[in-house]
Amino acid sequence: MPLNLDHIKQAQKRLQSVASVTPLQHNTNLSQEIGANVFLKREDLQPVRSYKLRGAYNKIASLSATRQKAGVVCASAGNHSQGVAYACTLLKVKAVIFMPITTPKQKVKQAKRFGGEWIEIILVGDTFDDAAKEAQVYCQENNSTFIHPFDDEHVMAGQGTVGLEILEACKTPIDYILLPIGGGGLAAGITIAFKALSPSTKIIGVEPAGASSMQTSMTNGRNTTLKSINKFVDGAAVKRVGEKTFKICQKLLHKVVTVPEGKICSTMLELYNQDALVVEPAGALSIAALQLYAPEFKGKNVVCIVSGSNNDITRMEDIKEQSLLYEGLKHYFLVEFPQRTGALKDLINNVLSPSDDISYFQYIRKHNREFGPAVLGIELAQKTDFSPLKKKLISNGFFKEYLNDNQELLALLV
Repeated sequence: MPLNLDHIKQAQKRLQSVASVTPLQHNTNLSQEIGANVFLKREDLQPVRSYKLRGAYNKIASLSATRQKAGVVCASAGNHSQGVAYACTLLKVKAVIFMPITTPKQKVKQAKRFGGEWIEIILVGDTFDDAAKEAQVYCQENNSTFIHPFDDEHVMAGQGTVGLEILEACKTPIDYILLPIGGGGLAAGITIAFKALSPSTKIIGVEPAGASSMQTSMTNGRNTTLKSINKFVDGAAVKRVGEKTFKICQKLLHKVVTVPEGKICSTMLELYNQDALVVEPAGALSIAALQLYAPEFKGKNVVCIVSGSNNDITRMEDIKEQSLLYEGLKHYFLVEFPQRTGALKDLINNVLSPSDDISYFQYIRKHNREFGPAVLGIELAQKTDFSPLKKKLISNGFFKEYLNDNQELLALLV
């Protein structure tokens, strides 16, 4: 039976006393910045710090006693695994959880903490899709039930309860909802709820630019598998969205937009510095899109779903780096460096301004050469300082190649 509003209401009853009714908070900073009335649906405040608990619990709780006793299996890049682990502890159901080897350690540790003796974690493959294939094989061999992270009616219904809570909490008509899309479970559930209860609300799905599987599928008119993806936004990086979720999103979503990974990083840092909100990359997607496409939302009532806060602190240097690169404040050059005393002093005095900061310098002196290559990283005070910097590097004979435009070479050198 196709997913409908009744399924979502049943899931809401099932989730009472299990999932938190998270707050819908008006955000003054974003409202002033965008010129809109902006609310944040704080799913990062769930017990497992993401909305994934809703779908996982609803699915496992709907199983018969016999199927629960046979155990469950899931594949996840992190948050779904925590939802499954938490649900299995509450329901006393054994689970085997397959996670990509690339999953942040913090998410693996959290899943173990929530699941305890009720779960076993197997790390395999580089992506969610790799882990999902192994999980399906295990299910067939062990007669277990696969708890899909998104392409399942019970899971979608559980995620759809986020939409019911938004409608119950918001006292004014909602013009837009911005929500993250990975496999599409959250988007499918919420669009079903709003189609029935608030059909005038425009729901916009947001994907990372490096993993735009839903947008690509909608453009092609069929569910399409991406050949490769950028795995940085681990909670929303899948090569292929769900078959069921795609059909619902294709019909009911207003549109799907993408956000560069660097912009997501900038938004994460802004939220931390301005609002003391710690979010994971997928959790920042909706707000990043709000900022990037701001003119569309001016004067409107907008809800952004903050989907999760499971961010590993060890990733912060990478997040800062990607933000600086995106904002045009950090630049890497391959330079011709004279093999003589005082060359670095000349570079500093003749090329750099007082506000330019050398953040990276890699050089090996070789006495049998007149010049030697060096990799130079400069952090600027403002974006407009880049052009004068490059001109000085060229006029003083240092410039060889601009590395920001050659990401493969930059990854090898830095």
